[in-house]
Amino acid sequence: MDNVTHTLVGLMLARASMRGKSARDVSFDRPHTAGMMMIAANIPDIDVVSMFGGSLTYIEYHRSYAHSLAFAPLMALIAPLIILAIFRTRITLGAYALSLVGVLSHLLLDWTNVYGIHLFLPFSSRISRLDITDVVDPWIWLLLITAVAAPALSRLVGTEIKSRSFSEAGPGPKRGWAWFALAILQAYEGTRYAAHDRALAVMGARLFNNAVPRRLTAVPARFNPLRWRGIAECEGFVDIVPMNLTEAFDPAAGQIDYYASPSPAIDAARATRAFQVFGRFSQIQFWKTTPVPQGTLVELIDLRFGTPRDPTFEATAIVNASNRVIESQAGFGRIPVRGP
Repeated sequence: MDNVTHTLVGLMLARASMRGKSARDVSFDRPHTAGMMMIAANIPDIDVVSMFGGSLTYIEYHRSYAHSLAFAPLMALIAPLIILAIFRTRITLGAYALSLVGVLSHLLLDWTNVYGIHLFLPFSSRISRLDITDVVDPWIWLLLITAVAAPALSRLVGTEIKSRSFSEAGPGPKRGWAWFALAILQAYEGTRYAAHDRALAVMGARLFNNAVPRRLTAVPARFNPLRWRGIAECEGFVDIVPMNLTEAFDPAAGQIDYYASPSPAIDAARATRAFQVFGRFSQIQFWKTTPVPQGTLVELIDLRFGTPRDPTFEATAIVNASNRVIESQAGFGRIPVRGP
């Protein structure tokens, strides 16, 4: 997920852990707890420093070790140490436990979307993903921003009516709204999960271009939880079909594209570092070849993020007539083909 979502979820977790003034253990009520939790909820994205090594390094290391369960306890040490370095405050075991919860919330949210994470490194390099949310989900934003703003609005109303119950409520409103937001977030993700299963079931009951697909994927739309982009991988071709769960599904409404046949140009591109790194990352691969003045343009497109005709994330290579790679690269968006 995006870092706004991670930050607000960290804040909700901190507020949910708040205790009243009469509680005997007030270690969770320290003024820096919210800051620590927001940092912890973003710490796994420390691997974005890999972008300084270029697109390939970023693709290879983003959402890898820093996003794995095995390294979560280590990641959880960072946020308390930052708070200790800045404020010279005492760090308790309870604070570390909260930091670990923040880190795990990051992994859980990233697991739900189409980008996925290397959850089981170093034991497995498999990318885990649920495909139930987009990387940015405006409905989650709306929920969390409402939960942040509501307690302030409650205090404003309490001040206007001079209500003692509002002015001395302590952490109650913030804590209540935090629990509400976390509960609704869980329910929302559950609804998304059920909708995703339904989308796959609807696709699984159909033929695509008179063929039985060997694999089906449903990619979520950003704004409408009932809209999905169906991807049917069949023998020799892929069929990408828009889907709305409130309407009848028509597999004939899709866009069919045929895979490139194996060739020496593809073999040459496959041997480059750009294609090896991107190939390990790409989960729904589409190979495409196009004649260009320099020889052959070879493209490896990840269909999670685009279509064969409008790729959003791909690796490209120019292979000359002697099947020698002139250039190769990988990154976001359609990569322009350079002149000779």
